[in-house]
Amino acid sequence: MISLSLFGFVLSIFSTVALVLLDKINTNGIEVFGKIVSYKSDEHGHKTPVIEFTTSEGKNFIGQPFIHASSDLDKFRSYNNKINTKIKILYNAESPEIFIIKGKSYYFLFIILFLVGIAFTTYSIITLLGYSIVF
Repeated sequence: MISLSLFGFVLSIFSTVALVLLDKINTNGIEVFGKIVSYKSDEHGHKTPVIEFTTSEGKNFIGQPFIHASSDLDKFRSYNNKINTKIKILYNAESPEIFIIKGKSYYFLFIILFLVGIAFTTYSIITLLGYSIVF
């Protein structure tokens, strides 16, 4: 139960930090156009775009978005037609390497993760106190 409590606590903290950072980028982020230069696959085959963009100060950055979701269908798709496509991004003015693709919202995901973390933590604490909850 202690490990479940710690897992829930860490999940809640992680999702809170991600939500704060997303909100900061959405409210104070600088919007520029970027170009998809390639796609990087992870060990499971999910693809994430590698985007090149120039900040308003003239510095060039190449990297992956701070948050990107892909589905299992991405394992079988080829994104060659998307390479060299311009897309809008929002980047953090203080840390331009932290950017997101504009128009995609990930708030729902992190709110769900936060609620799951709170549920795990609450359940494990109540169980450790000796109470029995039947779901």
